[in-house]
Amino acid sequence: MNNARRCVACGSLFHPFSHIPDQRFCSALGCQRERRRRWQQQRLRSDPDYRDNQARAQAKWRARRPDYWRQYRATHPAYRERNCAMQRERNARRSSSPVANMDASPPLHPLASGFYILRRAVETGIAKMNACTVHIAVLSAPNGPRIRDCKEMT
Repeated sequence: MNNARRCVACGSLFHPFSHIPDQRFCSALGCQRERRRRWQQQRLRSDPDYRDNQARAQAKWRARRPDYWRQYRATHPAYRERNCAMQRERNARRSSSPVANMDASPPLHPLASGFYILRRAVETGIAKMNACTVHIAVLSAPNGPRIRDCKEMT
């Protein structure tokens, strides 16, 4: 009996395992990786508990390795250059819209310590949070270096 099927990932013919009647991917490593990737994407879209668990696991991983991306960028200059170029392109495309950036340029007159209400500047901007009341405590004058388009700052 010829029950060969075409792999969804690579398109080659394969014989499914008898105990997996709906098998759609061949057993090649790349195809199995693709199967798991698709499963995870679907699960992230449809299962809020799974999505929350993944977010917590990633946050714990980042907390254990706070310098990972800084070291990665330092040892992979091609990645850093590509990222910088792509960020410059994104900034150029949205030059008319405000960009929410934690390293924003300092104002001409620094803010005094106090309570402020933050609101969205423009509906089309990147910051999408509702208005928030915040307390700003100025610790030092903003005399830092020129802000760059990528994450080169240490």
